[in-house]
Amino acid sequence: MVEINFDGIIGPSHNYAGLSHGNLAATRNAGLVSHPRAATLQGVAKMRANLALGLHQGILLPHARPDHRWLNSLSTRYADAPAHLRAQALSASAMWAANAATVSPAADCGDGRCHLTVANLVTMPHRSHEWPGTLAQLRLAFADPAFTVHGPVPAPFGDEGAANHMRLCDTHDMPGVEIFVYGIGGGPFPARQHRDASEAIARSHGLDAARTFFVRQSDAAIAAGAFHNDVVAVANERVLFAHEQAFHDRDGFFADLRAAMPSVEIVEVPADRVSLSDAIASYLFNAQLVTLPDGGGMALILPGEARATPAVWAWLQELVAGNGPIRRLEVVDVRESMANGGGPACLRLRIVADPATIDPRFLVDADRLDRIAAVIEAHWPEAIAPGAIGDPTLIARIEGARAALLDTLDLVGLIDS
Repeated sequence: MVEINFDGIIGPSHNYAGLSHGNLAATRNAGLVSHPRAATLQGVAKMRANLALGLHQGILLPHARPDHRWLNSLSTRYADAPAHLRAQALSASAMWAANAATVSPAADCGDGRCHLTVANLVTMPHRSHEWPGTLAQLRLAFADPAFTVHGPVPAPFGDEGAANHMRLCDTHDMPGVEIFVYGIGGGPFPARQHRDASEAIARSHGLDAARTFFVRQSDAAIAAGAFHNDVVAVANERVLFAHEQAFHDRDGFFADLRAAMPSVEIVEVPADRVSLSDAIASYLFNAQLVTLPDGGGMALILPGEARATPAVWAWLQELVAGNGPIRRLEVVDVRESMANGGGPACLRLRIVADPATIDPRFLVDADRLDRIAAVIEAHWPEAIAPGAIGDPTLIARIEGARAALLDTLDLVGLIDS
């Protein structure tokens, strides 16, 4: 059993429509020209860097865009739809694979299988129609009896997947403590994860109630722009890395967590050293916190914006110079994703499994990434201006680019629900 990061390949329709209320980067950059080819190659480069660290790497594929089936359910076509529906139908937001599903490894589940529940993403219209395409991919990639793949929690109980879920354990293959983070308040912004949804997932996965926590995200974090928990906290094996203002009842949660898992190490960033606004702007916590192979300790895979934020970078230098569990910083360039509100952790879904039980078409090595990059360079649009999303020529290119990728990966006709 190993941890595998499944990164979402950024789709050819990547654009800045500013659709995600509460995601400050997405709304701030609405209307800018996007660069789908550069964005997707940045994502591929991040996966290459993960492989170079000795990590296991998988992929999830872009969804069919525009989503003609969704538009048909609204009794319209892309050419006739109002501008806001065209933008919502064209969104490439499935690239953020952390929202694809909630995953409980086999060691945590009563039946000894790894359970995955596809996220319904009902809070945002542009994301609410992702789950059928995601579910089709999960059912193909994880068809082995070692897995159980669940459909979404029904509306109106909002579920946004692993971005609001953390797992702590001594090693990835051992039973762990699962933490579901939900929201209630958030001032001007919606709380996207409902406690009812999290509790339903925990029941369906057969989790041990004594080792399952439902923790409220702080209203201050949501109001500051932490639309998901993974913008203010991340966990890996025995380490919880979090901002001081991440949780509503910080003291109670930490006490209960230490009682359930005495080996836990809580690395907390003080608010007087790194403000919520700096943490969110830099996506300090939307890093991949990973265990390096061969006793190499833990590393944070951070966006370049973390290095560019003085308070954040100064605190991180002190962190790795100390005697704590996080010893290494790896900086990656995902600026196109960051500009739309998603950092390195947003782009990946973590799954603990035996790679031999996974459809090999969803696993990658350096050669396979070379093939993917060649398709991107040949077919992905170089730029999309905001006024171009109604251009039939652009739509044809977007659809053709995805088809070329599926053909290269031998997935034509297999992942479209």
